[in-house]
Amino acid sequence: MAKLLNWIEAEKKIRESGIRIFSPVDLKRILEVSEISVRFFLTRYVKKGAILKLRNNLYALSSKIPSEMEIANTLYRPSYISLDFALSYYHIIPEMVYVITSVTTRPTARFQILDKEFQYHRIKRSVFTGYLPEKIEGKTILIADKEKTLVDYLYFVSRKIYEFNERIDVSCVDKKKVVHYAELFNNKGLNKLIQEIYA
Repeated sequence: MAKLLNWIEAEKKIRESGIRIFSPVDLKRILEVSEISVRFFLTRYVKKGAILKLRNNLYALSSKIPSEMEIANTLYRPSYISLDFALSYYHIIPEMVYVITSVTTRPTARFQILDKEFQYHRIKRSVFTGYLPEKIEGKTILIADKEKTLVDYLYFVSRKIYEFNERIDVSCVDKKKVVHYAELFNNKGLNKLIQEIYA
């Protein structure tokens, strides 16, 4: 028989674990109960609004919603934050960006969660590099460095997936690193764009 879990005790254990985004497997370990108990627990408290379902098998406490960057990293793996969102984060473009953009080696995907859009664009495994683990709001977030953010973005501009932003400012970006990352893509359109920017 499934063990009925006490919400106050369960929430306390989840918070103490330090995990802000959890799967049923995580809960089974944290709460030390059976898979059936976890399933009942999740169904009940998602309905009550105490637990937020991010996507299949990924949940968060409604009272402790993770940052959009943490959600982006966890939602679709492997991935790291890049493109428009990271350009804005590094002030390479002046605009605020409300879509959280990442790159992945998996098929292109998008998710709508908490009125936010999370987009993932596919790149080759050989160019899935140039990202760093950065501490943001106390959590380790995988985000492209400035140069890789720019190169990822220009790669998708060269493929007509993105429109070129005329207000881009490359003064804080290391040109040598940009050229190094661009070489990994081996893409003529990308190289041409970089030459034009630095002309």
